Amino acid sequence: MTEEKKKTRRPEKYTPALAEEICTRLSEGEPLRQICRDDHMPSWVAVYQWMDKHEGLALAIARAREAGQDAMAERAYTEMYEEPERILSEGGGRIDSGYVQLVKARAEITLKLLAKWNPKRYGDRVAVTGAEDGAPIKVEAELEATKLLEALLTNAELKKKADE
Repeated sequence: MTEEKKKTRRPEKYTPALAEEICTRLSEGEPLRQICRDDHMPSWVAVYQWMDKHEGLALAIARAREAGQDAMAERAYTEMYEEPERILSEGGGRIDSGYVQLVKARAEITLKLLAKWNPKRYGDRVAVTGAEDGAPIKVEAELEATKLLEALLTNAELKKKADE
């Protein structure tokens, strides 16, 4: 008879040490689901449950994610500028075009993710103005809405009279 391997269960019980490790790794730019794939980590669902139950954890995770976004932006910068310079300075002489395309794609994906996750900080700034001096658009919707309502009421009254 063969022995079945005992499955090790993931820790689902909250501990401050696990929460701290999760926040540290998030602040380094590591995604939560990747962190939770480690055997000693809880499932990502458990982490969200912890955030509901433990006061301050959701805020700590939000702050860690913001720091992690900065880490991701710095990593993209390093890959785009410092790494190619290092390769050239070490006597490589030439950088492979495939490597350039890979670095470019990684940077674009990182920047798009950052813009989605934190549009105020990493998204494109779009300003809509009404005049050349940058004044806000003046909307006269109230006047138009009043005219439309009056026209609808007039049409309803005329239809009622016609039906009588």
